[in-house]
Order: sequence, then structure tokens, then C-alpha cells
Amino acid sequence: MLLYLISLSIVGLTLLLSGMKVMEAALSQWAGDRMASAVARSTSTPLRGFALGTASSALLQSGTAVTLLTIGLVNSGILPFARCFGILLGTNVGTCLTTELMSLELHRYGLPLLGAGTGLWLLSLLSGEWRALPPMPRRVHDACRFGGAVLAGFALLLAGFALLRTMGPLLQQQGTFQRLMDMASQQPALGVLGGAALTALIHSGAAVIGMSMGFVSAGAMDPDTAVAIVLGANIGTCATGLVVSLGGGRGGKLVALSQIALNVAGVLLFYPLRHELLTAAAYLAPGNAAAQIAHAQTIFNVACSLLALPLAYLFTKPPARPAMPNAA
Repeated sequence: MLLYLISLSIVGLTLLLSGMKVMEAALSQWAGDRMASAVARSTSTPLRGFALGTASSALLQSGTAVTLLTIGLVNSGILPFARCFGILLGTNVGTCLTTELMSLELHRYGLPLLGAGTGLWLLSLLSGEWRALPPMPRRVHDACRFGGAVLAGFALLLAGFALLRTMGPLLQQQGTFQRLMDMASQQPALGVLGGAALTALIHSGAAVIGMSMGFVSAGAMDPDTAVAIVLGANIGTCATGLVVSLGGGRGGKLVALSQIALNVAGVLLFYPLRHELLTAAAYLAPGNAAAQIAHAQTIFNVACSLLALPLAYLFTKPPARPAMPNAA
């Protein structure tokens, strides 16, 4: 039974992670170049950077991808270091879209979405490389190719979430798992550390939070423990940017360290307020445990970003005033 549960959890987490990576790759190919130029152009103020970071992370379904893009732009000198803080704050909010979508109980539509996505992708092949159909306009072809891949990736993500939900009754029968959950509920710091470590290991905070949502909805995990894991996941998501920045210049390293400082400060602020965070999330989604965890993630990131956004203006130099003409 234990081997079966381990295999089931690996398959479920693999589906979650695979769906995330397929969506991220397709969206990056679809809008990556335009996103880079938009980031370079539209960050004149921290508020604009925040809006752009939120929109681009939601569009690309990956705050890590936007963070890595920002590190690359700073290293290349296209984006000044002082203009990256708003983007970093926005990425934390934009990544909440994935978990919010997972909380909408859309897993029942996983197979239809997978079929639709695969059909659109095959249609782009038939009219493109295979030349079995008349060629489509470039925009339509790209929409079918990359949009189909996004739908298929989202379907895989939903399938992994649904699989993890089925594990609840089986996990509750395992004494070892229950002892781990009891230990985490008594020492929430272990949940934070576990969430950070697992997120750093698999490079996806959304996948770790999605796994927690699945366990909570199945009754296999206490909501308080899941909130602690959510806080830890927001720290672990900084690991990829830190590793990538080590091979670049000083500016990229400062971007990665700034993201760590911002996220760790937010976790330290909200760690004593875990119960209040869960209460607010429960008010928004009474009776839906999975949605409560997703809302807790969103509330945490929105609150932290709004609290930190004014600090970003401290690093922004005010425009120079024109010199006054000398009096005659």
C-alpha cells in the first residue's frame, strides 16, 4: 500500500509539474520576445512595473520565467536594477492565477480540454509542416499551435490535481503520514521549511500549493499546515532565480537577492498571522477547503506586494528638474 501511495503521489505531482512546464513553454514561445520588449519599455515607475509583472506572470503562468527574464535584462544593461522591484512584486501576484484556476473545480473538464488542445495542435501541424490542409494565416497558426499546447498543459495540471485528491482516504490510513501531519500541525515551522525545500527541488511553487490543495480537499492535510506550506513555497520559488543569477553579473545577483529578501520578509510578517489569513480565506470560500488555500496564497501575495510597493519608490530617482535661467 505504501509503495502504491508513493507511486500515486509521484504520478500526480509529475502531471501537475508537466502541465505547468508545457503551459510555460508554450506561452513563452508565443509571447516571449514581445514580453521582453514590453518589460524593457514599461517599467518607468514601480507601479507600472508591478502591473507589468502581474500581467506577464499571469500570461506566462510562471513568476519564475518573468524573474529570469528580469535578471537577464538587468545583466544585459537593458533594464536598470532600480526598476526591477515593481516587477518582482507583480510576479508574486500574477502566479496566483494558476492556483485560483485550480480551485474552481475544473478537473472534471480535464479530458475535454486535453482533446481540444490536442486537436488545435494537430490542426496547426496539418496546415503547416504536414501540408495536408490549406495554410492558415500566421497569427491563426500560432494561436492553434501554442493555444492548443496551453490547453493540453492545463488539462494535465487538472488531471494531476484530481489524482492527488483521490489519495486522501488512503493517506489517512497510513500511520506514518498522519504522524508527519500531526508533527507539522504542532510545529508549523516544519511546514514552512518543507514547502520551501520541495518548491526549490521541483522549481514550481504552484505545483506544491496545488498538491496541498488536493490533500486538504481530501481531508488528508490540516488547512493550517497547508497555509504554512504556502508560505514556504513563496520562499522556495526564489531558488531558481538565485541559481541562475550566480552565472551572471552583479545586477542579476542583486535582483535574485532582492526577491529572496522581499519574500522572506513577507513570510516573517504573516507567519504569526496564519490563522487570520486562513479565516479571511474561509470567509471568501466557505465550505471549499481547496479554494481557501488558493485564496490564502492570493491574499498573502497581494498584501505583501501592496505593503512593499511604496518602498520601491525609494530606489527610483526622481526626474531632474530643469535649470532655472539666471536673473538678468
